Amino acid sequence: MVTRRTVLLGSAGLVGALGALAVGWTALPPKPRLITTQPLPVGPGQSALNGWVKIGADNSVGIVMCKAEMGQGIYTGLAMVLAEELDADWAQVRVERAPIDKIYQNIAATIDGLPFHPDDDGTLKAVASRVAGKAMREIGVMLTGGSSSMRDLWLPMRQAGASARAMLVAAAAQQWKLPAAECRVEAGRVLHPSGKSVSFGELAAAAASQPLPDHVLLKDPKTFKLIGQPRRRLEAASKMDGSARFGIDVLQPGMQYASVEMCPTLGGRVASFDAAEAQKLPGVKKVLAVPGHNGGTGGVAVIADTPYHAMRAVKAVRVEWDHGPSASASTEEVYARLAQALDTDDGFNFYKHGDVDAALKSAAKTVKAEYRAPYLAHATMEPMNCTAQFKDGRATVWAATQVPDLARSAAAKVLGLAPELVDVQVQLLGGGFGRRCEVDVIAQAAAIARDAGGVPVQTIWSREQDMTHDFYRPACVSRFQAGLDASGNLLGWLNASAGQAIVPQVMKRVFDLPGAGPDKTTSEGAFDQPYEWPAARIGHEAVELPVPVGFWRSVGHSHNAFFKESFLDEVATAAGRDPVALRAALLTKHPRHLKVLQRAAELSGWDRPLPASADGAKRARGVALHQSFGSIVAQVAEVSVSADKRIRVHRVVCVIDCGIAVNPNLIRQQMESAIVYGLSAALNDEVQIEKGQVQQTNFHNHPVLRLDECPVIETDIIASDESPEGVGEPGTPPIAPAVANALFALTGQRLRSLPLKLA
Repeated sequence: MVTRRTVLLGSAGLVGALGALAVGWTALPPKPRLITTQPLPVGPGQSALNGWVKIGADNSVGIVMCKAEMGQGIYTGLAMVLAEELDADWAQVRVERAPIDKIYQNIAATIDGLPFHPDDDGTLKAVASRVAGKAMREIGVMLTGGSSSMRDLWLPMRQAGASARAMLVAAAAQQWKLPAAECRVEAGRVLHPSGKSVSFGELAAAAASQPLPDHVLLKDPKTFKLIGQPRRRLEAASKMDGSARFGIDVLQPGMQYASVEMCPTLGGRVASFDAAEAQKLPGVKKVLAVPGHNGGTGGVAVIADTPYHAMRAVKAVRVEWDHGPSASASTEEVYARLAQALDTDDGFNFYKHGDVDAALKSAAKTVKAEYRAPYLAHATMEPMNCTAQFKDGRATVWAATQVPDLARSAAAKVLGLAPELVDVQVQLLGGGFGRRCEVDVIAQAAAIARDAGGVPVQTIWSREQDMTHDFYRPACVSRFQAGLDASGNLLGWLNASAGQAIVPQVMKRVFDLPGAGPDKTTSEGAFDQPYEWPAARIGHEAVELPVPVGFWRSVGHSHNAFFKESFLDEVATAAGRDPVALRAALLTKHPRHLKVLQRAAELSGWDRPLPASADGAKRARGVALHQSFGSIVAQVAEVSVSADKRIRVHRVVCVIDCGIAVNPNLIRQQMESAIVYGLSAALNDEVQIEKGQVQQTNFHNHPVLRLDECPVIETDIIASDESPEGVGEPGTPPIAPAVANALFALTGQRLRSLPLKLA
């Protein structure tokens, strides 16, 4: 059941529980991730060689995909990894959705969520990571998030491909009565020097009966033929011709549609409603009240024969709202509470090095600043939706979700079913960004379908309902103090921030349990950076507020990078140092980070003056360096300001070291996507709350970057032999500080709040 999975999102609590774990269990090797608990379903002519690959008699290679495709290209990237070790014919590769099973549970995201510094190589971190990995193999979640998909499956996919390859070779050798060591595999065929040759499809059934190899030898990266190549995305053609099916595209025979109107106040519910007028309208089947599920807000729903009829009728329902305890919440109050928290406490110390108090006391110059970041909505292009059918004691859910097993459990709980009686069909996601890690919409759709008489019902939120009933990126206040000696050298770095903690909220609304231990997401991007502070203390004070918060693209890194990289520029100014030079001086023991920084400076022409824009406006550059989700990214932004103080970003140079670049095309696409997403937030977006109600309702007041506003983006990928790291989120954190630092260089105004607005 879901309650066994609480460790995933409260993984920091593992650190305190280590002493209770048996030493013998810890020492045992983790279970392999090759064979599913239940036999893998196969189609006609298919044979499953393990839990990750099926070979068809027609030579097709079905790669089982447990990660959600939401625009990041993971279908293609992971397929390339397995196909490389299998030596498959890429033209024959297909992707198939994975069933819900333990081997597909995300291990990497949990280990990354442990509150350790990346440079920490101590025993506690090693043991905690090992225990977390083993635990998640048994009680984890099928999560797509945290830029963890490639990191999570890099080895399992390679091992699965290599194992299948060995089984195919063994089958061919047995058929030919020749030594397996004499055979080789190339482009979907097993070959022998004698000239014998047989296709994967001809061997599939015999290979499936071979024993799983005890050990396989993985390829030397120097011999990779597919990995490292800029292959086109497997699902690209279907998106071009319109055959791709997202959650909102689901069509089932006899399907009806539901539109919802939720209490405008976050956390509110229906006190009473009058459906008389709505029921007179065409196509209306039923009107019902729906409670707030899994942290959501209560409201009313109308089931009708078409989306239009449902949307029209729900507006005709007269509702008396119970606005609940959040009715007095406001943005002004939130910032006041956060500032007050920092006045009294600097919170949990995530990082401490040296005596920062003594360093600041001895400083010849002290620099202080306070930064702020607002709540933000996810604003996915595909609004929240889910299709559900409850019939004959079973349910089917068609959903665009990042957590299929949690979606199944949420629907099962609402319908009073055992989870195995709910079939979740995962669709393509029209954007996720963390919003589709939540299951409120899934549970709501299941509740509506329960009252629909056995027909499938698609519940669709309007953009306004989506924007005003999100789980928002937390607002945050961060205070800094740095000390410099008489020569401008940094002596100490003090940083304390205050904001809501996401993990405890998620633990409560998904698992109905409290979060355990410090929530790393509150301080990630602040404490876990490579800079070699002579002395430092970095902490966060978690503040409980009535606004629902959740995981937003790059999570804590999204605002902590803005705070940290902007203040570092302030320190450079106070020290009379070049911003790139100051950063380089703090990276003497981090050659990979230094290389990324210097490469960005080189490609952007950092040391050369910038010409004016076509309209004569002056330009300036700003730089930011940030590590997140295992990847190192530096960005240099070129910025100008118009006469009416409109900020224009003309060019962004982005350099990334993400380990082995499995597919350079996907990496460049993700850097571009992340920069555009980050620029939208940096220049335009904030969620304001008055009387517990979100004021931003659509893209007119929570806008995304327009095509004519998009800068030229140049991405450079550092060649590396290290294991691949995340790329979906690391491009977002550096862009806001790079722009803010460029604006300071251009105007002399230091902007310490997002979105960036010039006085």
